[in-house]
Amino acid sequence: DEAAPPPPAFADEPAIDRSLYETVVTEEALDRWIAAATAEGVVAVDTETDMLDCASCGLVGISLATGPNAACYIPVGHGGTDMFAERPAQLDKALVLAKLKTLLEDDAVLKVGQNLKYDLTVLRRHGIEVAPYDDTIVMSFDLDAGQSLAGHGMDEAARVHLNHQCISFKDVVGSGKNQITFGEVPLDRATEYAAEDADVTLRLWQRFKARVANEGATRVYELVDRPLVGVIAGMEFEGIKVDREALSRLSAEFTAGIAALETEIHEIAGQPFAIGSTQQLGAILFDKMGYKGGKKGKSGAYSTDVTILEQLKAQGAPIAAKILEWRQLSKLKSTYTDALQAQINKDTGRVHTSYSLTGAQTGRLSSTDPNLQNIPIRTEVGRQIRHAFVAEPGNVILAADYSQIELRLAAHMADVPALRDAFAAGEDIHAATAEQLFGEVNRDTRGRAKTINFAILYGISRWGLAGRLEISADEAQDMISRYYERFPGISVYINETIEKARRLGYTETLFGRKTWFPRISAPIQHERQGAERAAINAPIQGTSADIIKRAMARMGPALEAAGLPNVKMLLQVHDELVFELPEGDVDAASAVIRRVMESAAEPLVKLSVPLGVEIGTGPSWGAAH
Repeated sequence: DEAAPPPPAFADEPAIDRSLYETVVTEEALDRWIAAATAEGVVAVDTETDMLDCASCGLVGISLATGPNAACYIPVGHGGTDMFAERPAQLDKALVLAKLKTLLEDDAVLKVGQNLKYDLTVLRRHGIEVAPYDDTIVMSFDLDAGQSLAGHGMDEAARVHLNHQCISFKDVVGSGKNQITFGEVPLDRATEYAAEDADVTLRLWQRFKARVANEGATRVYELVDRPLVGVIAGMEFEGIKVDREALSRLSAEFTAGIAALETEIHEIAGQPFAIGSTQQLGAILFDKMGYKGGKKGKSGAYSTDVTILEQLKAQGAPIAAKILEWRQLSKLKSTYTDALQAQINKDTGRVHTSYSLTGAQTGRLSSTDPNLQNIPIRTEVGRQIRHAFVAEPGNVILAADYSQIELRLAAHMADVPALRDAFAAGEDIHAATAEQLFGEVNRDTRGRAKTINFAILYGISRWGLAGRLEISADEAQDMISRYYERFPGISVYINETIEKARRLGYTETLFGRKTWFPRISAPIQHERQGAERAAINAPIQGTSADIIKRAMARMGPALEAAGLPNVKMLLQVHDELVFELPEGDVDAASAVIRRVMESAAEPLVKLSVPLGVEIGTGPSWGAAH
């Protein structure tokens, strides 16, 4: 997408001039900057560290900005390597932190950061609890989610909103085997880079603050996303214990399973080939075995993505089912059972995932290193991985899961009386749908109804549903039509949502979160249809994300007020919150957690269906289900 032209400069704001930044190496200068920030009532803050892992990194320096070009860098951990004959002049770290603690914890001074959860964790490890705060990456996301492919990182934001090119991290520390740590960067260069970060952050904040108010994003920013920054920093800081031996055992089992599947696949194909090579796989499936539906991409190789394989599986191709299984097992082994062992923090003995508040367009949280959102929930293999996430001795894991929250929200938002009544009466919703669609409830019809219930909310195509139910596309279309007949509200909701997205360019959640769909009127059919499918689901999935975020923000204070300070919220995965707590606190904590989660939409949004929460406990995350 084209980058938007930069908005007019703010009140004749001066261009960024790095030569005006100051390196703070005396106590007098530090006091002067703290006094200036206190007088201003707002200060941009950024930390520089020697590695990316905020749970283990060393603090190298802190930068502050109080106005355009009024920015400084306070080094506290430079030198001590071959690059410097001696450690460059800088203030004592303990002194700097003691003085900054007063400023950073001062209720009368707003601290502004970009992706602030990182800095919150680093500073928390040094005994500083930063408050109050604003986070420019979250403001950008709440204003422009989906607007462009540029993302919400500082370099992109500076380019789009300030028409400015920031110094890149690579420019300062180098890359490859010549890369140095930030603590080895000469102070003049480090100051230019670090103080620029603070200066740019403050300028972005001024623009976003005005836009948040003008563009109707105040509610979602102030009442959903901003409170979460500190909560997530706390969860990342806690981490979760992982049983290394259990992972090691699983890795060995997966290796054997992958080898067995390879043998079976080669036998079906009638020859050995590299299953991981899309080129070789495509040639086997479409040239050698003659299956229909092969499409060649620009490279000349057939596409063998999951949709194609699902279609072949639905046509009755046994090799497709085996390949899907092989892919899943290989991914689980590399992403979880192998990688998780390497991700255990040497200092804490726990795994500290990193959450992104801007990772999913709909407002859902995403996580990396490890990505916990992708552990399959419904397979036995996925459950085994969850069993490796364990509690410390004397503690248990508690998992609290919203029950069918997206279907409940669909019943409310699309105004579907049959579904709403079933939820209000506490009925099994998939059984109720099976009764409506098939006239009888048994294991098969309930399973199909469940698949259809969820698939419809994602704007699934007849082909997609056919693949999931292993039926023909015509039968799938018939089921979709019957569903819309039985629940006309859903059909109206889908049409109205697409029409609104076309008209306005965005969809909205019940809390006012906007997700933009620039491709909703694209001339290319598959782009347009992809945007339409995403637009159908965004208000429902986004509202669900908003609700769980509100629950997370309220959880700490509620547990504290109930006298349960040892109950720690560790993970958020889709519609589920995972806690670690002393065994003796389970009953009291369960009641608080349930109350907070069930009432999380209130008082902003009054739902016509109850929110249900299922709670389980056990020695591991797997056992808590």
